[in-house]
Amino acid sequence: MFTKNSKPRKRGRPSGRTAEGEATRRLLYDTAVTLIGERGYEATTLRDVAGRADVSVGLLYRYFPSKRSIVLALYDELSDSYARQATEMPRGTWRARFIYALETSIHVLGPHRVTLRALVPVMVGDVDEGLFARSTAFSRHRVQTVFQDAVVNATDAPMRKLAEPIGRLLYLLHLAVILWWLLDKSPKQRATLALVSLFRQLLPSAALTLRLPPVRRFVQSADELFREALLDGLEPNVS
Repeated sequence: MFTKNSKPRKRGRPSGRTAEGEATRRLLYDTAVTLIGERGYEATTLRDVAGRADVSVGLLYRYFPSKRSIVLALYDELSDSYARQATEMPRGTWRARFIYALETSIHVLGPHRVTLRALVPVMVGDVDEGLFARSTAFSRHRVQTVFQDAVVNATDAPMRKLAEPIGRLLYLLHLAVILWWLLDKSPKQRATLALVSLFRQLLPSAALTLRLPPVRRFVQSADELFREALLDGLEPNVS
């Protein structure tokens, strides 16, 4: 509610953000991402980034005060792009929607594969910048939500208390496939394409097994362990 003398907040570019500033930020970001891909995360310094971009280190610090801020910006950009493209997910079974979500993820990440491969030690092992760090929860939520929605809103969605755990476990499976894809040395990552094809063939059989009470209990127990081990039981439900 506005007070008598207050003014409505103007829409548009945030205060202090200009087109020139955005262009500078983009240049520095692209330069940093390229250097990390070329040299690796540990071997890349902010001074290197500033030198390659031909700007002062002080100017770089205004936009990216640390390498961590660059990694978080990359996670933000990729997860946002993925979430937007995933809105085109077609209606269908949860198996077909999972494959769509998985293939869309590979498509979105594709242009950044070299940089992401260089970041594998960070994504897997860094407690502050890794895939399951608190600081990266914003991007994780975006992506995880896609996989949960793929199941919850499918034409053959199981009961919600089972659909949500399946969605979370499919998100975890997707991360394993992405890691495989990043490390895949086959021509044009042919082995990854074959792996996705195998999932497409096996998932209908997996769906049938969900009718068995022991399998349903296993899925729910595995989901609880996943949340306890990697999400620390502190993150809100993203479904």
